[in-house]
Amino acid sequence: MPVYEGNTIEEATANGLRALQLKKDAVEITILSEGKKGFLGFGKKAAQVSIEPTVSEQVSEAVEETIEDIVAVDEEIGMKEAVKQAVVSDSTSTAGQEKSLEELTDEEAITELALYLTTISKELNAPALVRLERTADNMIFHLDTEKPGILIGKHGKVLNAMQYLAQVFIHRAAANKLSVVVNVGDYREKRQAILKRLAERTAEKVKRTGQPVFLEPMPAFERKQIHFTLSKDEYIKTHSEGDEPYRYLVVEPVKKYY
Repeated sequence: MPVYEGNTIEEATANGLRALQLKKDAVEITILSEGKKGFLGFGKKAAQVSIEPTVSEQVSEAVEETIEDIVAVDEEIGMKEAVKQAVVSDSTSTAGQEKSLEELTDEEAITELALYLTTISKELNAPALVRLERTADNMIFHLDTEKPGILIGKHGKVLNAMQYLAQVFIHRAAANKLSVVVNVGDYREKRQAILKRLAERTAEKVKRTGQPVFLEPMPAFERKQIHFTLSKDEYIKTHSEGDEPYRYLVVEPVKKYY
C-alpha cells in the first residue's frame, strides 16, 4: 500500500499525486495520520495518506496501452510478419491464397485462429496449449501455459493486444461474424469483477452529477458486460460510440429523471 507523507494532509496528498502523475479525481485517498505539529521541534509527526488509482483509472491505463503494445510486441518478436500472413493481404501472397483465407468455413477459421494463437505464444517464449470453449455468446480460446504472466502482460496489455488481433483475424477469415475471447488462466474472470465495480461506480457518478460519463475504449465483450450490468437501472442508459479498436461506452442519465 503506497504511503505518502507531508507536513499536512494536503501536502502529503500533493506529494502522492505528483509521484503517481495522477489527478485527484482519478485516485482513492485514505488518511492514515493527520500528523502532529509538536512543540519546539519535539514530538512532530508527518501527516500520512495512502493513495491508490481508482478502478476506472486502472482499466483506462490498461486499455490505452493496448494499441501501443500491438505495435511494440509486433516489432520485438516478429509478430508483424505473422499478422501480414494471417490477417492482412501480403503483397507476396498469391490470389488463390488470399481467396482461401477469406472463404474459410467458421470451423476452419476457428482452427486456423487456434494455430495462429499457438504461433504467437511460441514467439513470446511462452508456448501455450489452446483450448476452445463455446458459450452462447463467444468462442473462448483458453491459452494454457507455464508462463501466464508473459501472455497477460502488465495490466493485461499483451493479452488485450492478442485479443484484438484474434478478433481481426476471425472477422477476416470466418464466413460468419463470430465473437471471440482470448483468456489466460482466470484473468478474464478477474476482469469481470473489476468491470462490474467500474460499472457500478460510474452509474453512481452519473446519478450524482446528472452528467454523462465517457469510458475509455475497451473490447466489445467488455462493453457488453457493462451494458448488461447497468441494463436494469432505470435511471441510467448506455450506448457505444466510435470505431474499433477505439470504440468506447457512454453512460448517461435518463432525461426524464433529471
